[in-house]
Amino acid sequence: MSAWSASPPEALPAWRRLAALAARPRQARPRQLAEGDRFARMSARLGPLLVDYSKQTADVEVMDALEAFGRQSGLPAAIADLFAGAEVNTTEGRAASHTELRKPLAAAAPEVAATRRRLLAIAEAVRQGTHPDGDGAPINAVLHVGMGGSHLGPELAVEALAPLPAARRVRFLATIDAAAVRRAVDGLRPATTLVVLASKSFKTQETLANAELLKRWMADALGAPAALRNFMAVTGDVAAARAFGVAERQCLELPETVGGRYSLWSAVGLPVAVAIGGPAFEEMLAGAHQVDEHFAAAPLAANLPAILALLEVWNANFLGAGSHAVLPYDHRLRLLPAHLQQLAMESNGKSVRRDGEPAATHTAPLVWGGEETGGQHAFHQWLHQGTRAFSADFIVCARRREDEDMAAAHHDWLLANCLAQSQALRAGRTAASAHKRAPGRHPSTTIVLDELTPRAFGALLALYEHKVFAASVGWQVNAFDQWGVEFGKTLANAIHESLTAERPARLEDASTRGLLAEIKRSRG
Repeated sequence: MSAWSASPPEALPAWRRLAALAARPRQARPRQLAEGDRFARMSARLGPLLVDYSKQTADVEVMDALEAFGRQSGLPAAIADLFAGAEVNTTEGRAASHTELRKPLAAAAPEVAATRRRLLAIAEAVRQGTHPDGDGAPINAVLHVGMGGSHLGPELAVEALAPLPAARRVRFLATIDAAAVRRAVDGLRPATTLVVLASKSFKTQETLANAELLKRWMADALGAPAALRNFMAVTGDVAAARAFGVAERQCLELPETVGGRYSLWSAVGLPVAVAIGGPAFEEMLAGAHQVDEHFAAAPLAANLPAILALLEVWNANFLGAGSHAVLPYDHRLRLLPAHLQQLAMESNGKSVRRDGEPAATHTAPLVWGGEETGGQHAFHQWLHQGTRAFSADFIVCARRREDEDMAAAHHDWLLANCLAQSQALRAGRTAASAHKRAPGRHPSTTIVLDELTPRAFGALLALYEHKVFAASVGWQVNAFDQWGVEFGKTLANAIHESLTAERPARLEDASTRGLLAEIKRSRG
């Protein structure tokens, strides 16, 4: 990692150049839509994706300065280190090996290939209605229990890619809430349900609490000895899964070097393979691998994940965009904002640089969004006429799925609305009435999928993963740890002890002590 920058971002010459460009008087900045060749220069295809960043508020000088900032930050060396298996996760002394998981079987590491073959064999058995062990009641439903990355990515993939009958056979449970558990098991028969517990550490509070509840649900129906036959575990700690009661033959290993938010490509993707089938699952991996190869080889000036990351630095650090909206114009992608929110904010929501020094600049913006066109009737008023700076991504499919002929006209309206909204955000509107004016000049990127296929979906997610990593290099934060998450969990343990053991909370926070006292009083 010696080629990564050792100077703070704000000390780099390109950062100072960007600050000077951002300080230009507004009237001195070019009206971007007036540039006839802008789309040709600022859009590119990457496999099944078209990425158009021509509506960003960056002219040629800004793009040149951003490329220089990427070089001065050491981004080319960082990309090389990622793919070489170097310890890019510096605080935990680990590599980040999620790209290894989506290589073709013939090129993958032996242990990766072996796990994928097991995963595909189990998925096919379930799709055929048999028990993964080959001995037991036929399985007709899968209940995937996870949290964070081990939940968001798989659920998004199933909803995006699975035909409806298959999607209904796969359910997800994440939150530690009895109402969610009741809804997850409603209509399922324990004897024909496969419960998949996904937790790298096998210590995640929510996952283990739900697992214990489901164990009792199984035992009540099947008897204690048979209760765990319908459980599988995907984990980096097989010993902990065995201690819970899951047999080793029912465990799939999750590499220690793969974080939860990057785990869709691993055995955590088992419910996805069940829902869409092995060949389609391999296509999803292939789409992601195509983006991996582009990110590893393309120069910065043509490297799409790097370009999107550098534009995010420009928007967030120089134009004041404290939030980034993800706007999918496809019902099947309605969970994408939540997945990308975790990916970006858990990765880059840091205030300490890699060297342990406090960050003197803002890092990741807030990521939010929602399914369109519903958002147009909710928060687009804020987008068009509000006072806050933001950036946005519009995501849409050029072609509808072949089985959607019933609503062919609907897809044309989705496309029309997507393009209209991105144009309106950029161009704005002048009007005689001040109440009807819209300032415009809001930066956005439009990503067009040829069609929502497994390959296009895999490419889309990998594009964002690499964008997040590239941005982390610019901000000089570690994209692969999550110590802030651990902090909250530690405090919850002490509060839970107070709630359940009639002991005073070991807390210095008077507000929390007061709230606990009132909650206990309410509970009698």
